[in-house]
Amino acid sequence: MLVVLGIELAGAANAAPLELESKIPLGEVRGRIDHLAVDIKRHRLYVAELGNDSIGMVDLDERKTIRTLTGFKEPQGIGYVPSSDTLYVANAGDGSVRIFQGADLTPAGQIALGNDADNVRVDDAAGRIFVGYGDGALAVIDAASRRKLTDISLQAHPESFQLDSSGQHIYVNVPDARQIAFVDRSANRQIAPWSTDGLRANFPLALDEPHARLLAIFRHPARLGAFDLHDGRLLTTANTCEDADDAFVDAKRNRVYVSCGEGFLDVLALQGSGYVSIGKVRTASGARTALYVSAMDRLMLAVRATGDTPASVWVFRPTSE
Repeated sequence: MLVVLGIELAGAANAAPLELESKIPLGEVRGRIDHLAVDIKRHRLYVAELGNDSIGMVDLDERKTIRTLTGFKEPQGIGYVPSSDTLYVANAGDGSVRIFQGADLTPAGQIALGNDADNVRVDDAAGRIFVGYGDGALAVIDAASRRKLTDISLQAHPESFQLDSSGQHIYVNVPDARQIAFVDRSANRQIAPWSTDGLRANFPLALDEPHARLLAIFRHPARLGAFDLHDGRLLTTANTCEDADDAFVDAKRNRVYVSCGEGFLDVLALQGSGYVSIGKVRTASGARTALYVSAMDRLMLAVRATGDTPASVWVFRPTSE
């Protein structure tokens, strides 16, 4: 067992694949923390503080929280649109998407969706925002008018989903239907259900487009499943940490980062056609939501408050080129 900057690295003989740079306190924030979004130009991180009904605004350069917005209803998903300088916040408690404009996050509208508004994804070039919600739908929102255009129907509530770079497809984890939904964006409909081959509870999802792979992370059992991006065939699996909630591809290093509520960041490397763990970095119990920003080459992890330890964002730097 190796210890790097106070972090235990399990199962590795070499240096940790992630090094902790800083811990940024979030202030008086209690309860579960959900998803994150970044304003790269300002080096700001936005934190959906679900259990606290608030949004945290973090200055990553100054390493401090500069504002906390209150009055939300269980904020889960969050997405930033650079071209219009707009923040979209999906609230599970009242099914709304709330919109904020500019550096000061001036309220700029609200869209009613339905129960359990969850993950948010942004296609800035196409002027579209997608929000998963309810018993099985992706809402398609027009960024210019800030109105919902349509729904894409799914067979159960969507968890993580990703937009491909071509603008043609969306890939959606639908764990209650035990499938990955393959969606045609031009038709706004699911065109195929991909079987998860007996693996269950697929929550995180990431795309490795250079290798034409979809990476779904399952909780039962705790596995990474790599699927062919074109036809949904299961190509390979690898063990990973328990209670995963986010996953990211580091294309520069051919790595996958998985954040898990059991208190680890698992780092897997693509070797040949399979994946091997090159380090499990100990974090904190319940710290399962994260964001890897390739433009900044940093991974941010949301860590909830426990006892006398305040809620914080841990910032990690990947090691090696």
